[in-house]
Amino acid sequence: MLEMKVAGIALDAATRSPIVLLRDTTDRRQLPIYIGQDQARAIINALENQTPPRPLTHDLMVNMLDEWNLTLERVVIHSLQDNTFYAILTVRQGEVKKEIDARPSDAIAIALRTNSPIWVMEEVIADASIPVDRDADEAERQAFRDFLENLSPHDFKQRGRSSSSEA
Repeated sequence: MLEMKVAGIALDAATRSPIVLLRDTTDRRQLPIYIGQDQARAIINALENQTPPRPLTHDLMVNMLDEWNLTLERVVIHSLQDNTFYAILTVRQGEVKKEIDARPSDAIAIALRTNSPIWVMEEVIADASIPVDRDADEAERQAFRDFLENLSPHDFKQRGRSSSSEA
């Protein structure tokens, strides 16, 4: 799994649909997730630390977590099936831990309100992320190619292994 942060909300140029953008902590990969207008507003409100006069749905959920002494340990976006992302909330109450199914947009909105980490499975990142820093990716690929070109059979020789006569 890879921890990611909310980079912001964008709009799809063609459909004007909101997209939440998650970015890894090294700023190398970005994961776009299409979301609804209401969830986009809830995420923006959390990013801007806006408090509504009355609790909205995600604020209500956070209030319920607090009242029942539940802690949101983390959000995990664990799969992508038929262009739909799936997430879970990992909630703890004392020694009891539960995983609750959630839409990623709702999970992100709640995570932002509780300062909980957002994790994404590597398979999801491999399937749906886009590179942010192509130059760094290319430099890493070139460094690996250079490493492979300079390998020799002696590099694979086992060191420090004792023979049976030394034992």
